Amino acid sequence: MPTVYYRGERIECERGANLRDVLLETGLSPHNGMADTLNCGGHATCGTCAVRLEGDVSEPTAAERRRLSVPPLRGREGLRLACQTEVLGDLEVRKGEGFWGQREPSDDGRAESDEQSDAPESTG
Repeated sequence: MPTVYYRGERIECERGANLRDVLLETGLSPHNGMADTLNCGGHATCGTCAVRLEGDVSEPTAAERRRLSVPPLRGREGLRLACQTEVLGDLEVRKGEGFWGQREPSDDGRAESDEQSDAPESTG
């Protein structure tokens, strides 16, 4: 049975379980701030569940690749969407800073400067 490590917690889950579901079912969120309520519900359209992973997981889905190819996630190496990721083995999950979790903290604890806005994208 795979073990997921996230924010100091250790969570056992079934092989093939959806990472977003695993986290939410244990009271942990793959989202930051307002993204807890302002998200797509696991359909790979918002990107707010972007995380960095180390371990055995499924290959990115077509929907995930599409979402990761547009701002603010475009060009951010190593990001995956928790909603599109199946846990296949032991896994360490890290959530970055920012609305989408796209920024990594710098060594001094502050987020690295970001050329792209951290505000949600406008659709109109």
